[in-house]
Amino acid sequence: AVHNIVRNGAGGMGRGELSSYSSRARQKLESLLNKNMRIRMTDGRTLVGLFLCTDRDCNVILGSAQEFLKSSDSFSQGEPRVLGLAMIPGHHVVSIEVESDSLVGTQGFGSSH
Repeated sequence: AVHNIVRNGAGGMGRGELSSYSSRARQKLESLLNKNMRIRMTDGRTLVGLFLCTDRDCNVILGSAQEFLKSSDSFSQGEPRVLGLAMIPGHHVVSIEVESDSLVGTQGFGSSH
């Protein structure tokens, strides 16, 4: 299964609520650091890698990134291209998904830590 990251608007909030919202949003982003993410881009490519960083413009830095070209049959056609460290401009991001395998250890399921 894959978990989608949803961008929620902060419209209509008071100053205290906005501060609380910002704090929760920051905590959520920090909890996703070093998790495997799948980012679909406007040109049809998909990048998969470790979430390392983002900014206010929604630019994303992925580590150990691999690029998959658009395919009608998911990822089955062709080998991925290894990119290493990659920066994805926020305006090219269509969707961001967190791979659930990378969440298992942090939630205590099947983890021996």
